[in-house]
Amino acid sequence: MIDLSIIILSYNTAKLTKECLLSIEKNKPRSFDYEAITVDNASTDGTVGAIQQFNNSTINKIKIISNKKNLGFSRANNQGVRIATGRYILFLNADTVVYPRTLETMIKFMDQHKSAGAATCRVELPTGGLDDSCHRGFPTPWRAFCHFSGLSKLFPRSRLFAGYSLGWMSLTETHEIDSCAGAFMIVKRQAGEEVNWWDEDYFWYGDDLDFCYRLKKKDWKIYFVPTVKILHYKGVSGGIKKISQHLTNATKETIIRATNARFQAMNIFYKKHYLNKYPRFITWLVMQGINLKRWLTLRSLT
Repeated sequence: MIDLSIIILSYNTAKLTKECLLSIEKNKPRSFDYEAITVDNASTDGTVGAIQQFNNSTINKIKIISNKKNLGFSRANNQGVRIATGRYILFLNADTVVYPRTLETMIKFMDQHKSAGAATCRVELPTGGLDDSCHRGFPTPWRAFCHFSGLSKLFPRSRLFAGYSLGWMSLTETHEIDSCAGAFMIVKRQAGEEVNWWDEDYFWYGDDLDFCYRLKKKDWKIYFVPTVKILHYKGVSGGIKKISQHLTNATKETIIRATNARFQAMNIFYKKHYLNKYPRFITWLVMQGINLKRWLTLRSLT
């Protein structure tokens, strides 16, 4: 069994997928064996061809799964897992760049922390700021209210108001968190197998929160390791993030689909994990809030 399998899911990100693969090749772990697997969700911009071209110019060949239609994030990642042979599985977004020492450091960290089910490095945006999705608290109704109402921005270091992003925790020290992002998530094979990997009810968004939630329920720990990092352009495939508007090829149809999937993920997560934990009136308020936010967001796209 090799040390690391890197699974990269792509969707209309030809240029960035190639940049990601080049960064892996340049900064590959020297003291560990690895393989890279790309799963393409029916891209129409020549992504598969770009990966094949990359294969012709490098020693480490990329395994390619080319889907005939967009199967979504969870299902496509599970496809990659089925052919992966690593002790650890790294789920890595196509719109990322891997920096020196990152892969080796994270493998060593996982080896040294037997209770770690998953971990992430510092996931950094092009602005230099942290991608807050890599340092998350589970979205309880209170935490979600504070986040979407803006209370967390008013009190960014408060345990009471900033639970959505765990704002009181140090971003320069390694520590345990609730959840990290699927943009960079290294998972111990045993842990992933115990939770049966990704829940395919999720199409786009929310799947990483669910994955980490289920790991925690099995008593695995999730860690944030800020001593190494990657760059994340963020949201290029879906086209709904302002930070990557200049990079995306997403059509309006894709943007609407990604938006609907985002809010559908909120519904799925709440009903799966919180429905029996809160009174009915709290559930009603949460569902109304999700529906209102979805309506406002879709309205802004028209």
